[in-house]
Amino acid sequence: MTRSGSPAWPGIKPGALCAWLGLLLAWPLAGSAQPAARAHVHGQVKLEVVIDGPTVVIEMSSPLDNFVGFEHAPRSDSERQRVDDVLARLRLPDEMFKIDPVGNCKLGPVSLRSAALGLGKGEGASAEAHADLDGTFAFNCTNATATKFIDLGFFNAFRSVRQIDAQIASPQGQFQRTLKKPNARLAWSK
Repeated sequence: MTRSGSPAWPGIKPGALCAWLGLLLAWPLAGSAQPAARAHVHGQVKLEVVIDGPTVVIEMSSPLDNFVGFEHAPRSDSERQRVDDVLARLRLPDEMFKIDPVGNCKLGPVSLRSAALGLGKGEGASAEAHADLDGTFAFNCTNATATKFIDLGFFNAFRSVRQIDAQIASPQGQFQRTLKKPNARLAWSK
């Protein structure tokens, strides 16, 4: 990190990544007058992918149950071990996100959030005791804008994941994709 607190990545213009993320996050709401409540669907992972300059940033939103099989703070040694294993896997996401090799991408900052697990500023559990595990995965690339796909490892790594809904904002345009087992390639182009 630089003294200003921004990532020390060459080629990133201050605010450019934030602008792209803001546009991507506002995109689903553009057609509605009221923001919809955040959906919590077991078996479903939501991804928002932003390709901007030399970076690929992936925002993940998912019920905690998809990864660990429960939606509460771990109560036993086996549950704590399961959480530790999942968090370790997600913090080194080479298995989860294999970005098109043409981009020559290397993992940068990873941020995981879950109120139930006491991670970051995750959203609190609702009255129905639903808990989520959200994450941000940033990659620094030498040719990010040339990427056309990401192979996702969620289906192989987590048996409960049955569907991935993705929104992509790239120099080629904005795209929505839904993947179901066994199709694990998130691809975009015009």
